[in-house]
Amino acid sequence: MDKLKMHSPDLSQDNIEKIRGLFPGCVTEARDEATGAVRLAVDFDQLRQALSDHIVDGPQERYRLDWPGKREALALANAPIAMTLRPSHQESVKFQSTQNVVIEGDNLEALKLIQETYLGAIKLIYIDPPYNTGNDFVYEDDFGERAEDFLVKSNQVAGSGERLVANPDSSGRFHSDWLNMIYPRIRIARNLLADGGIIVASIDENEISNLRKIFDEVFGEDNLLFQVTLLCNPKGRSQDKYVANCHEYLVGYSKQQLAKGAVNVPKSDEEISANYKLKDRRGRYRELELRNTHREFGKHNRQNLYYPFYVSDSGEVSLEPGQGRKPVYPDWDDGFEGCWTWGVDKARAQLDEVVAREVKGTWKIFRKNYAEGDDGEATKQVKSIWTDKSFHTEKGQAAFNALFETREKIFQSPKSVDTLRELIRMATRKDSIVLDFFAGSGTTAHAVLSQNAEDGGNRRFVMVQIAEPTPEDSEARKAGFPTVVEITKERIRRAGKKLLEGECHPDWNRDVGFRVLKVETSNMKDVYYRPDELKQSDLLDMVDNVKEGRTAEDLLFQVLVDWGVDLTLPIRCETVQGKTVFFVDDNALVACFDRGVTEDLVKELADHEPLRVVFRDNGFVSDAVKINVEQIFRQLSPTTDVKSI
Repeated sequence: MDKLKMHSPDLSQDNIEKIRGLFPGCVTEARDEATGAVRLAVDFDQLRQALSDHIVDGPQERYRLDWPGKREALALANAPIAMTLRPSHQESVKFQSTQNVVIEGDNLEALKLIQETYLGAIKLIYIDPPYNTGNDFVYEDDFGERAEDFLVKSNQVAGSGERLVANPDSSGRFHSDWLNMIYPRIRIARNLLADGGIIVASIDENEISNLRKIFDEVFGEDNLLFQVTLLCNPKGRSQDKYVANCHEYLVGYSKQQLAKGAVNVPKSDEEISANYKLKDRRGRYRELELRNTHREFGKHNRQNLYYPFYVSDSGEVSLEPGQGRKPVYPDWDDGFEGCWTWGVDKARAQLDEVVAREVKGTWKIFRKNYAEGDDGEATKQVKSIWTDKSFHTEKGQAAFNALFETREKIFQSPKSVDTLRELIRMATRKDSIVLDFFAGSGTTAHAVLSQNAEDGGNRRFVMVQIAEPTPEDSEARKAGFPTVVEITKERIRRAGKKLLEGECHPDWNRDVGFRVLKVETSNMKDVYYRPDELKQSDLLDMVDNVKEGRTAEDLLFQVLVDWGVDLTLPIRCETVQGKTVFFVDDNALVACFDRGVTEDLVKELADHEPLRVVFRDNGFVSDAVKINVEQIFRQLSPTTDVKSI
């Protein structure tokens, strides 16, 4: 019976497998100097030659972003970790029924743990990382270890607030520190995005250029969707040295090329009524001038867009001359020869959308602009500068303070809920999953719930926030919040409760709950991962390879993480033949971690025909039963994947 690995994937080996699929002659085997194990390795000289049409000799100059620690940061992104997610019922809301998740812990570790569960499943990732202003923190990731050492360490030491270190002005606000922090997280985040998924980051001048280059490298510069300038502080920051800064940026990239209009937002009924006053059998529309209104374009540089329409006395439009038809060119009143916005082929194909209107004795050509597109959706493009008051930081602060019924700044400058709702409208469908791995006060989760309540969507959220300590003398600490993540969880609780008290869309499933899962060291003892280092003095540990204090449910969630099973599926716990058995979504996974498992129990579980089943390796009543388990399932439930821990 195969054993679960109980640690995150080794991405370096996965990537090498992909390279081998494309260039099999460039991948070989090499012995690891540290462990002696044989692993796949890339022959980079051969790969460079395979990618070139001439003889390659030595390193080539090329355009790229480089900094001290980049290679180590990439290795860190690929290195597996032996960590787990432990459930916390008492801090959760509607644990059994919710499909939302709040993960407490270091976000790099959390991203590694959830990458199989949410691989290619996230529609929108929003992050608000440290801006590297000289007064914030960055994550201290250990680049001085080999992957194997990191794995060993991760079995021993839990991630906590110790992972956060100051990056002050006095240290030069090192860009390398910030880049080493953000780079591995962005690389892993890309794996989680759906093919049509979008990642958006809030950032200011300090790191906007570096963040764009990181995104260009990870996602490709052709996949830049937008760089929105957000007016967030109209009064400006008086502490700025030269110019009082009023804005920041929202930078959005897609995982792959998207179609035009992919990030359009729905038009409101009020917008449609006010702006689309005309109607035909296709729907409501408005008339827009077909002539290009920018005089830098005209016959002089767009000759293919300079041609006549022919209009009859009754206003009928044609592209062919005829009796009584008058030619109409895209000329201006002062004689400037302009041009149309459509070429003649498009005009001929969509002639039924072209209308003529006599204005001050002169025929002018217009096109019908329908409220609804070809897909039946009434959408509009978002502009590149956002100035609406609802996006201001002070609105975000006011909304937060209203939830917590205080005038004190328990959390400093939270993002506006409306800013996040606009991004959600741009990037998601009603059933999408939204991830924020710098969750902060929980604005993103609040926005997801708020948007669902309005439009009847059933979007799900995954929030990740480290247990960053609040300052000793802060208003947050005085209010009883020792860490930022406690604020995150409390805000989501309060936001959900308030939304349920108001008007809700009838189609909304009213899921305002969340499962709290905490990043912890593995449930398994060290010997589980390095049996080759077992000494005689360690034999007693083999009696039970699970750490003291870990529950059967803890083991279940590590199995869910390891197998990539949805972390929000309903879990039912039953007693079967005197043993505790977990049924995840009825038969998605069945788990029994008790000792004394008999053949009769195995047969009864096989009758459920689960997709997956897992037992404790030393949990069987005898070696004979353990040996027969796979044979029993092969006979009674041949499609079941059988594993042990």
